[in-house]
Amino acid sequence: MRPLLCALLLSPLFISTPNAYADEPACGDVTIADMNWNSATLMAHVDQFILANGYGCDVRLVPGDTMPTGVSMTEKGEPDIAPEFWTNSHKAMLDKGVADGRLKYAGNAFSQGGNEGFWVPKYMVDQYPELATIEGIKSHPELFPHPEDPDKAAFMGCPAGWTCQISAKHLFDALQLGEAGFEMIDPGSAAGLAGTIARANDRRDAWFGYYWAPTPVMGKYEMVEVDLGAEVDLEHYKNCITQAECQTPKVTAFPTSPVHTLTTASFAEQSPVAFRYVQQREYDNSVMSEMLAWMDDYQADGEIAADEFLRRYRDLWHQWVNEEAAERIEEALGDDA
Repeated sequence: MRPLLCALLLSPLFISTPNAYADEPACGDVTIADMNWNSATLMAHVDQFILANGYGCDVRLVPGDTMPTGVSMTEKGEPDIAPEFWTNSHKAMLDKGVADGRLKYAGNAFSQGGNEGFWVPKYMVDQYPELATIEGIKSHPELFPHPEDPDKAAFMGCPAGWTCQISAKHLFDALQLGEAGFEMIDPGSAAGLAGTIARANDRRDAWFGYYWAPTPVMGKYEMVEVDLGAEVDLEHYKNCITQAECQTPKVTAFPTSPVHTLTTASFAEQSPVAFRYVQQREYDNSVMSEMLAWMDDYQADGEIAADEFLRRYRDLWHQWVNEEAAERIEEALGDDA
């Protein structure tokens, strides 16, 4: 990778002159929340580069995190953009901000949303196609040996203390996986859970359990989401599957977790060209997982990853901008593709 070149490209010295935007509405000052996880910081730096070089915005990144950023945008009107906001856990606050005319759901950060599910490695499904369904898995517990108990099959659960531990356990029970011979294993941490998938894939071993996308692991390894044999029952999922005290869980598919790009209403009004870009900009989950895997492999920060993304996925981001902006962005990137 080219960290020095990337630093130059993303510096204010590399922003095109205002004359290039004479026929377009002024973009003005824009602040973007640089959240403290990889997908969000990648998005923030991509938005910074595109808005600065494509639309002449004066862009500044500010530190962010989910709750404080949402509160600040609602109460203070800043920052202007939160590129990746998982809205389910703060929906009441955000909906009130929208109703009060302070916030806008500008668009989807991920085209498929956040994707939770039960998964198995693709090489297992290639050998045993029936493992793509939960009934096929329940019919073959012997294919998923428990690491400590030869009389049990293994299901890798979510780390203790996470909401997904509750939902995974309820679905484990509703699907009667215990009766089929499976035992849920606590991986101890997110890193521990990811590590079990990595080790299984590297060794071509069996694996069955809970995970989500987009994530680095899903970018590195081919995994198949298991068909749970049911449609999404959103009300039951909210009122039972995610609630620790629920005593009567039923089988439901995991609903897509909405992941929005959030903006202030004042930004949408004062910078309509920039707002239209944000509305059109969304990442395919597989692309984001691939980028997260790349960031993990190279220990790359958001700035360097943005440079890599803009060079690697030109066909994607060209769909987000108009032709004139695309030309200016390509000029700013230079010829070193």
